[in-house]
Amino acid sequence: MRINRKNNIFQGAEGKQSLYDIVVPDEWNNKLIIFLHGYMGYKDWGCWNLVSDYFTEENYGFLKYNVSHNGGTLENPIDFSDLESFSRNTYAFEIQDFEAILEEVERAFNGSPDIYIIGHSRGGALSLLQSSNGHVKKIVSWAGVATLHDRFPKGKELESWATDGLLFRKNGRTNQQMPHHYSQYKSFLHYEDRLNIKKYCLNSDTPTLVVHGDKDASVDINEGKLIAQWLNTDLVTIEGAAHTFGSSQPWKESSLPKELQLTCQKTLDFFQEEVPKN
Repeated sequence: MRINRKNNIFQGAEGKQSLYDIVVPDEWNNKLIIFLHGYMGYKDWGCWNLVSDYFTEENYGFLKYNVSHNGGTLENPIDFSDLESFSRNTYAFEIQDFEAILEEVERAFNGSPDIYIIGHSRGGALSLLQSSNGHVKKIVSWAGVATLHDRFPKGKELESWATDGLLFRKNGRTNQQMPHHYSQYKSFLHYEDRLNIKKYCLNSDTPTLVVHGDKDASVDINEGKLIAQWLNTDLVTIEGAAHTFGSSQPWKESSLPKELQLTCQKTLDFFQEEVPKN
């Protein structure tokens, strides 16, 4: 049942429309990987299309999507033409987006195949928060964030954010000043229990792989060590790998960088392991 659909529309948080791609190979193994991009990311960033190819060539389905408030639009999903939407994005919205994607999958397949998740960076954090989701059979965190609370400013910077209403972070690639509305922090406080990664990891029965590069300057490898510790599993370390495992935007090569190739191989090995039956 080959499927190859790009830029499908789904309705995410607050009813905001966004885009997803889905590929299912001819010899599909009935396992669908859902890929969650990171902060200031999107589904077509860097090597993510090549990552999709890697897994579909191994007979897995692959779905990747733009979170609804990532700053992209239906007309311009690359980079960030809708900064107002980006400014209001929240972790709670991204959880709602994932739930909307699951509904799309259920409609497309008249039921739910085995769902495997790969999440990168912030997407890794959101993946770990799905450990109690009965649809999800396996989870992989690539350079995942361990504590969402620590991603927010503190002290005087937090006070200034509350007073001014907006906080700006520079996107080093596009040089845009990316706005963050204070409502993001208020949303986090409201949903803090649902966003407690440690709690979900400690109570997880979902097989989970934790992968981190030892040269990651964006999310320190100690966060990967914490996640692995909470899950009572081993951390898979990719030597020499920075935050994006050797990939960058734009990526003009036709093959994966060696660090990301190894990361995909470790992930595939994990996906191919038999899940013990209760």
